[in-house]
Amino acid sequence: MTAHLVLLDALNLIRRIYAVQERPFIHAKNQDTGELSASTQQQVLFNTAQACSQALEKILHQHQPSHALAVFDSQQPCWRYKLFDGYKKGRKKMPQSLADKLNDIQDAFMQLGVDSLTSEEDEADDLIATLATKMALHGQNVTIISTDKGFLSLLSLHIKVYDHFNRRYLDDEHIKNKFNVKASQLIDLWTLTGDATNKIPGVAGIGQVTAANLLNQYGSLKAMQQADDLKANISDKLNDNEEQMKLSKQLLTLKQDIPLGFNLKDIRLTPIDH
Repeated sequence: MTAHLVLLDALNLIRRIYAVQERPFIHAKNQDTGELSASTQQQVLFNTAQACSQALEKILHQHQPSHALAVFDSQQPCWRYKLFDGYKKGRKKMPQSLADKLNDIQDAFMQLGVDSLTSEEDEADDLIATLATKMALHGQNVTIISTDKGFLSLLSLHIKVYDHFNRRYLDDEHIKNKFNVKASQLIDLWTLTGDATNKIPGVAGIGQVTAANLLNQYGSLKAMQQADDLKANISDKLNDNEEQMKLSKQLLTLKQDIPLGFNLKDIRLTPIDH
């Protein structure tokens, strides 16, 4: 029997839900009064925890997985920060009150039969990529629950990405419409254009339209670099940014070989008594 593993990009889900729960209170308060009151903050956190559990219940009901795991980022900076100090620079940090609530949310997930995994050195994205590709290699099915475009490079016969908030699969058609390349070309595309979300630089002067056209013509960045009919201005830009592109590609590429230390049977879902 083919297994179906749901991998929850936990902080992607939790932080989005928190923002939705916080927004009405932020809009309602007087902007001169500073942060939310302690009681209001507790209400937001309570609502967030409740909504997260409800979201996970819906995900499990909709996708009917045989196995599931919620994957969390480490609270410590991962290897990408050490490799490039500009990584995710300026991104809003998680509120400490929400960080302090994560254990309770993990406990609630466990009540639904879903265990949590937190990385020590890698990002949740790397753990998810490792799990997904290992499953796919054995012909098992995986659904990644996330709005993070970085997972789209993993799409295959056995790996799907689902946007829970917009209720849609982020599939090959979505990639074609949004980026005008194939899933297998996304890392090369972002190496050229950069990734503004994570503050990963690209090649100055090459935007998404140009990058996509080049990849559709040559197939890959490597083939582009080896081509003898590349326009001189593009060739010069690639040559001038060779080291930068190597760094960017390394930052953009998800690890797929992290030692996991557990078996698939450890995350099998069992009926939960309510």
